[in-house]
Amino acid sequence: MLKKLVIFFFVAGLSANCFAAAEKKSIQIKGSDTMVNLAQAWAEKYMEANPGEFVAVTGGGSGTGLSSLISGTCDIAMSSRNIKEKEIALAEKKGISPFEIKVALDGLAVVVNPKNPVSKLTTEQLAGIFSGKISNWKEVGGEDKPIVILSREVNSGTHVYFKEHILRNNDPASKEEFAPGALMLSSSQAIADEVAGNPSAIGYYGMGYISPKQKAIAVAKDAKSEYVDPKIDNVIKGKYPISRPLFLYSNGSPEGLTKKFEEYCFSKEGQEIVLITDFVPITR
Repeated sequence: MLKKLVIFFFVAGLSANCFAAAEKKSIQIKGSDTMVNLAQAWAEKYMEANPGEFVAVTGGGSGTGLSSLISGTCDIAMSSRNIKEKEIALAEKKGISPFEIKVALDGLAVVVNPKNPVSKLTTEQLAGIFSGKISNWKEVGGEDKPIVILSREVNSGTHVYFKEHILRNNDPASKEEFAPGALMLSSSQAIADEVAGNPSAIGYYGMGYISPKQKAIAVAKDAKSEYVDPKIDNVIKGKYPISRPLFLYSNGSPEGLTKKFEEYCFSKEGQEIVLITDFVPITR
């Protein structure tokens, strides 16, 4: 009799857990600061259309989001870079199967204070500035002032992308790093605020953070190439040199509310939100 009761309570508990999972009405999204404004806009409109369902969005950087997914503390990780092999290996050890979905495109804007006369730079000059080889604005056509370098912190997907594609020029063998004196800031908004108040500063962030308080630099692959502004049409056409995809990661193929939310991101309204928040839609 006791054995039958144990089995009954086990099965009943299992059924209750399955029912609770099926009826889940909230999801946690965490990760890329670049994507926070976009994901919050998605979440707000999604919840308006789906009363009773809750979508929580927090930043912290791509690495933080992926770590949370791997540890099981979020349902969706936002990332402005591809997941790394070591992260996949760690996930597999913990029984997590990261499933990647590309939801938008982004151009990384390089910004200076509006008072700075410099308005265009090559990717080689950018590499020189952010690595510390170029330390004065007069070396790139500006005033005789030391350059104040601003970067996202190392856990940021934006930091990783900029280092690999600009400082290291897409060379896997390169060991180039940011200048030791670079200020590592915790968010894209922190960079935007610092550039707005410092005429000597230069930083980078996703196009969605551009405002009249900063001046976006036109970028060319080299001195012989066209200088291109970080604008949506230029990213779509593949003309802007510093562009990248943006991802959502779930544990395995999305199901339930996670699937429903990600489908919304790809809907006509969801992709219109991508455009409104100054990113580039996957679908037009």
